Amino acid sequence: MAQKGVQLDRETFSCCICLDLLKDPVTIPCGHSYCMNCIKSYWDEKDKKEIHHCPQCRQAFSPRPLLLKSTMLAALVEEMKKTGLQAAPTDHCAVHYAGPDDVACDVCTGSKLKAFKSCLACLASFCEQHLQTHYDSAPLKKHKLVEPSKKLQENICSHHDEVMKMFCRTDQQSICYLCSVDGHKGHDTVSVAAERTKKQRELEGSRQNIQQRIQDGEENVKKLQQEVEAINRSADKAVDDSEKMFTELIRLMEKIISDVKQQVRSQQKIEASRVKELQETLEQEITELKRKDAELEKLSHTEDHNQFLQNCPSLPQLGQSTLSSSINTQPLRYFENVTAAVSQVRDKLQKVLSDKWTVAMSEVTHKLQEDQREKLTAAASKVRHNVSPTGRAELLKYSCEITLNPNTADKCLILSERNRKATVETQQQCNFKDRDSFLGWFQVLSKESLTGRCYWEVEWSGEGVHIVVAYQNISKTKSWSDRRYGLNGKSWVLCCQKKNCTFLYNTVHTPVSGPVSSRIGVYLDHSAGILSFYSISDTLTLLHRVKTSFTEPLYAGLQFPYFGVTAEFLNSNRQSSLSGLRYLQNLLR
Repeated sequence: MAQKGVQLDRETFSCCICLDLLKDPVTIPCGHSYCMNCIKSYWDEKDKKEIHHCPQCRQAFSPRPLLLKSTMLAALVEEMKKTGLQAAPTDHCAVHYAGPDDVACDVCTGSKLKAFKSCLACLASFCEQHLQTHYDSAPLKKHKLVEPSKKLQENICSHHDEVMKMFCRTDQQSICYLCSVDGHKGHDTVSVAAERTKKQRELEGSRQNIQQRIQDGEENVKKLQQEVEAINRSADKAVDDSEKMFTELIRLMEKIISDVKQQVRSQQKIEASRVKELQETLEQEITELKRKDAELEKLSHTEDHNQFLQNCPSLPQLGQSTLSSSINTQPLRYFENVTAAVSQVRDKLQKVLSDKWTVAMSEVTHKLQEDQREKLTAAASKVRHNVSPTGRAELLKYSCEITLNPNTADKCLILSERNRKATVETQQQCNFKDRDSFLGWFQVLSKESLTGRCYWEVEWSGEGVHIVVAYQNISKTKSWSDRRYGLNGKSWVLCCQKKNCTFLYNTVHTPVSGPVSSRIGVYLDHSAGILSFYSISDTLTLLHRVKTSFTEPLYAGLQFPYFGVTAEFLNSNRQSSLSGLRYLQNLLR
C-alpha cells in the first residue's frame, strides 16, 4: 500500500510532456501543470498560430497565456526530492524511438518516442506513456483513436483552423462547422460519419457486384475448360472411329486415313485455340476485377473518415458482364459428323474415293466453323467493346482531327488555325445589331461527325469555356432553350472556369470534383453510349462520365459565356508525338 501511495505522488507531480518531476512548475488556465520549459517548447513547436492548446485536455487559449512559476508546486516538488521520492526511472529496453519513417509522439520533447495511436479529436499522435490520459480521463475516453497517421493536419480547416467534422455534399468536400454557416450556407451538409456510412454502403455494394462478377467469371472459365475437353474428346473419338473403319480398307484408305487425321487435328487446334483465347480474355477481366476489389477493400478499412472521403470522391462504375450471355452451356457436338462421313465413305468407297471425299470433309469443316466462329467472335468482340481506355497513352490511340464549321459559328467568333481555334471578340467589337438572334452565349460546332471511338483535346484560356458534344440538328429548332447547348436533351456540356467545373445536361447542373486544367480531353464511345471528360495536366483525371444511348452521329463544339476567351482543338501532333501513328492504327482496326 505504501508503494502504491508513492507511485501516486510521482504521477501527480510529474510533467506529462517530459515524464519527469516538475521543474519550475507552471499552471495554465485549464488547471494542468507542466515544466515551464516543456510547455514553452510545446507551444513554440506545435501551436505557431494565435490559438494555443493544452496537451492533455486540448482546451484552446487565445492569446497565449502568461506563464508564472507556481511557488507552492515548486516547494512540494523540492520536498519530494528531499524525501527521495524521484520519478520512476524509464525502462530504456522498452523505449522505441521514432525513426524517419515512423509517426512520432507530438507530446514528447527531445528524442521523440514512436507514436502508439493518433487521436482524431486532438489531432495529435501519442506514445504509450502519453496516451495513458486518454484511457484514464473520462472526457478523453470518448475520443476516436486510430493507427498512427502523418496526415492528421489535413483534417484541419485551412480557413477557420477547426476540425473538419462535416461534409458538404453539394461541393463534395469536408468542411468545419463554421464553413457550414459561412461559405457553404444552404448547401446539403451532413457529418463526416454519416457520409462515411453512406459511401461505405455504396462501396460494399460495388464490392458485392465485383465479387459476383468474379464468381460468375470463374464459373464461365470452368465451362470453357469443359468445352475444350469436350472438343478434345470428340476429336479423339473421331480419329479412333475413323482408324477402325479405315482398317478394313488398308490399301485403299491409307492416304485417306492420313488426310482425316490431319484435318481433324487441324480443326481441333483451331477450335480449341479459339476457346482458349476467349478463356484467357475472361481470366484477364477477372484479374482486373480482383485488383479493383482489393483496392476497394483497402479503402474500406481506412479508419480516418476524411481520408476515406478524400480518396473516394466517386465510385467506379461497372459495366455489364461481358461473356456470361455469350457462353453456350449446352453440350456441343464437334466431330461426330466426321465419323458419319467416314462411314458413308466406307459404304460407297468405289464411287466417292476419287472426288466426293473432299466435298464431304469440306461440308463438315464448314459446319463446325459456322456454328462456333459466330459465337466465339461475338463474345470476343463484346469483351473488346467493354474494355475502356485506362490512360492518356491509350486514349491517344483514338485521336481524331476536329475542325470547326464556319457555318455554325456565331458572328462574334473569330476562327483561325485552319478552323481549329475560336476566339470571342471583345464586347466593343461585337455588333449585336447585325445578328439575327442572340442566345446569350457564343457557339460553334465541328465539321466532322463522330461515331465509333473518338478522342480529342481542347486547350482554353480566359475566364471560362464550355466543352460541347451535341447532335447536329439541335441548331435547326426555333426554341431558344433548344438552340443553346446544355438546356436540352440533345447536348452534353462540361462548363469550365478557373476554379471549378460543372456538367450541364437538360438544364441540370451537376458539380464536378477534380482539378481544373486549361486542357480538357474528351473520349467518346458512340456504340457503347459512353462520353468521358478528363482534366489533363501532369496526370490524367476523370472529371465526369456519361452512360447513355446515342441515337445519331455527334459533333464536337464550343460555347463561350465570356468575351475575350480562346479555345483550340489540338491536332494529333500536339496531342502526342506518336498519336499520328496510333490514329492510323486505330483506323486500320
